[in-house]
Amino acid sequence: MANSERKKLNREERRSLDIEIDFLARLTRRAPDYVEALEVLAHDYTLRGRYADGLQVDERLANLRPENPLVHYNLACSYALTDQPELAFESLNRAIDRGYREFRWLARDPDLATFRKHPLYRKLRGRIRAMQVPVD
Repeated sequence: MANSERKKLNREERRSLDIEIDFLARLTRRAPDYVEALEVLAHDYTLRGRYADGLQVDERLANLRPENPLVHYNLACSYALTDQPELAFESLNRAIDRGYREFRWLARDPDLATFRKHPLYRKLRGRIRAMQVPVD
């Protein structure tokens, strides 16, 4: 979710999230292929507004799980949050190529809000419509 649309974390929530991030970052340095921990870490970074850190983790996940459509979708979200619409477009296409079909969520996911304003989003919607999948 984009920062402006994300629930504001209170002090205790930020503290707990920071502790979890620290733990997971240390864990994934020792176990760099621990996919489940990397997924939680990427999500936590995004919740904390640390988009560049989340992007680095999502790129690692894409290397570890290149055929996973959700990994490429999340990578696209990270690219969108770091203002890289061309890379977001490429990652969303890879996600679709690998079977991603949650198009209603794609059409409203706050992480993709800036991307949906980019001309490449219209191109992506055209591809989705050509697949004859309903989109809001």
